[in-house]
Amino acid sequence: MTDNKSAKTRYKTTNWAAYNAALKARGSLTIWLDKDMQWYAPASGKRGRQRVFSDAAIQFCLSIKCLFGLALRQSLGLVESLLRMASLDWRVPDYSTVSRRQKSLQVQLPYRASASASASASASACALDLLVDSTGIKFLGEGEWKRKKHGAEYRRQWRKVHLGIDASTLEIRAIEVTDNSVGDAPMLPELLGQIPPDEPIASVSADGAYDTKACHAAIVERGAQAVIPPRKNARAWKATLGGALARNEALKACHRLGWRIWKKWSGYHRRSLVETKMHCFKRLGERVMARTFERQVVELHVRVALLNRFTQLGCPTTVPVASMA
Repeated sequence: MTDNKSAKTRYKTTNWAAYNAALKARGSLTIWLDKDMQWYAPASGKRGRQRVFSDAAIQFCLSIKCLFGLALRQSLGLVESLLRMASLDWRVPDYSTVSRRQKSLQVQLPYRASASASASASASACALDLLVDSTGIKFLGEGEWKRKKHGAEYRRQWRKVHLGIDASTLEIRAIEVTDNSVGDAPMLPELLGQIPPDEPIASVSADGAYDTKACHAAIVERGAQAVIPPRKNARAWKATLGGALARNEALKACHRLGWRIWKKWSGYHRRSLVETKMHCFKRLGERVMARTFERQVVELHVRVALLNRFTQLGCPTTVPVASMA
């Protein structure tokens, strides 16, 4: 009996030694503590009381908090122990200082240039392939067992996290945090705005929720190609709209060739990478610990910085070896 579905491809990891070393390095405390960091804040030159600790010091304390899932005071105790073991005579900020600075902290997101940029000097090779999706993070409500046993309460609330990752380096390049009442499509222009204007974008891949005129116009404005499947009841747009030509061509291809062929031809299957990154993002915690919205945004940005650091340590390199029926 034959199956009409395509056979699944098996993959083999070719850099097990390097990837195994990277996984071990993720558990090392030394990768988070840089002895050359500027721990104390420089003089601002303004009147009034000067800040004692730099933004890097506050971000380091919050990174330890998010990494180990500790309360803030416990995190500061761990930071003090780390500085003592590293023979660093640095003061540790107190609880109130970290809590106050967290509200307005500008988190530095480490990222590398697109991997294709180092492979070729051409402008097309240096362009970024952005994968976009969103997920929900709980910040108020009971646990899953109580919800299944007794039902959900009305106080159950979520924050919505919108992410954009680089398809080549698998690092998160853009993040926006909203409440659960905001849709996916309105946040795409905000995510594109976080990419430097001088960095070219080759394509933007997203699901059918982003098949709107505003999203296509924002993608065309950045000179990128939209890899977005038209909706099931989609109709052709007027040619005067931004991105209408490419979108109408995708609609014709889906109707004539089928959705599966279009997805394989357009490279839409790469969007599964952002789904995997969402899973990794939630592995750092199914809920946020901060109470106010501003501190929740900073906490989620710190998680992104942690994930990017993990990714920079090493990722598996796979090649197809065989197909499974």
